Amino acid sequence: VFETFATTTEVPIPCNPLEQIIGQEDAVKIALVAARQHRHLLLIGPPGTGKSMLAQAAAAYLPKPQQEVSVLHNPETPERPVVEIRTGEGDARQNFKQLQGKLVRPDAVPLEAAEKLGFRCRKCGRLSQASQRACPACNADKFTKLDASPFIDLDASRFIANYLGEPERKDRVKVNDITYERHGEQVRVLDQTTLQKLEALKRKNLRKTIIPLERKNFVATTGASETELLGDVRHDPYGGHATLGTQPYLRVVPGAVHEAHEGVLFIDEVSTLASLQRHLLTAIQEKTFPIAGRNPHSAGASVKVDGVPCDFMLVAASNINDLQYIMPPLRSRIVGNGYELLLDTSMPDTLSNRAQLLQFTAQEIRKDNRIPHADRNAVEAIIEEARRRAKAIDGAEGSLTLRLREMSGLIRLAGDIALVDGKELIDEASVRLASKRGRNAEEQLKERYGSLYKASQGDVGGAGGKPGDFKEIS
Repeated sequence: VFETFATTTEVPIPCNPLEQIIGQEDAVKIALVAARQHRHLLLIGPPGTGKSMLAQAAAAYLPKPQQEVSVLHNPETPERPVVEIRTGEGDARQNFKQLQGKLVRPDAVPLEAAEKLGFRCRKCGRLSQASQRACPACNADKFTKLDASPFIDLDASRFIANYLGEPERKDRVKVNDITYERHGEQVRVLDQTTLQKLEALKRKNLRKTIIPLERKNFVATTGASETELLGDVRHDPYGGHATLGTQPYLRVVPGAVHEAHEGVLFIDEVSTLASLQRHLLTAIQEKTFPIAGRNPHSAGASVKVDGVPCDFMLVAASNINDLQYIMPPLRSRIVGNGYELLLDTSMPDTLSNRAQLLQFTAQEIRKDNRIPHADRNAVEAIIEEARRRAKAIDGAEGSLTLRLREMSGLIRLAGDIALVDGKELIDEASVRLASKRGRNAEEQLKERYGSLYKASQGDVGGAGGKPGDFKEIS
């Protein structure tokens, strides 16, 4: 494709998320094994080398979550709610579904029920959708009482009752000991026995689902606080009073370690967790972590839920300089059941790697969805810039940079420039201008003053500046 393409519209994008990561072949292979074997990963490298993409791609290979976690009311000790783990469709859920009654069409229910639920017009008797306020046959308002007087506007009380009060349509009505409940454009029929069983089941199962069965298996938590990471119990101004307050089990809030159960917990800049790393270590070791109130002045401080599952795959990321701030026991636990990966910052300047950079360019354009595609000369200019950055930043002669976040910014800036200039495609001139405008402050200072030292001497707020230092500033 690289030798024959004219624009990036011709470049196919792989559906496999791991194949969308370029230049990190060894890391991709290990991440795939780690996902299949449920191992932990510590990704080491500078920003923008694909650490978060590797974590998200690994999550795509994990099986669908199978467990739903709830906390139940403990009538004997409300401050110690009980954890319940249900796999798939549990018995209680099946029983609940069986007690939901049957769905029927609006024409299969009594006329009185159809009228009150908003399906039948009281004037002409025509059936229509409950979402339609006016009858499509006679244009009468289905929710206005028929006994309204023509002089109703002179009677303020009746006017308010009929027009400004609550609408007459109801979501649930009872006719001859049978309950009819509006369910979309259908009606659910519940007899008295079913209603009694349903209410009894609800009273028996005082629960709050904190980890639903249908959930994402990728949770990112960077720079999280203690409560965000480990969970909390919300404060109740009434102290959980049985009548006025909120029961403790309803105030339990899961943390990221719990939400990532059976999935991936991605923590970028893991060293910023500081002392929270020891709690993370405990969660990895025990695969359960209690949820407790973390504010000593809160009514939730006395509430604790033990045994909340948190069996996740940890993918932590760190810069090279921050490795020393990661707790040795945490690194040991990762290595003991996983891998430490040092990501590459450049790749050899070969034809196959240029094709990967072409794929990356097409991916970023389609992800942005607001900039035009690029022609061949623009892609060549992007590759040339990748070659320059690999040499300038990493000292890699004859290589292409893998600091792709910066390259992504270059592509978007070039696209914006092309749009402003009214171009249908990103061309070489747009990339050249984006490369010049997109340089960081240090590069711009060096270009203007020759060195950062001279720039600092010429700073208006600095000491030792000379009047002549500011002549070049436009």
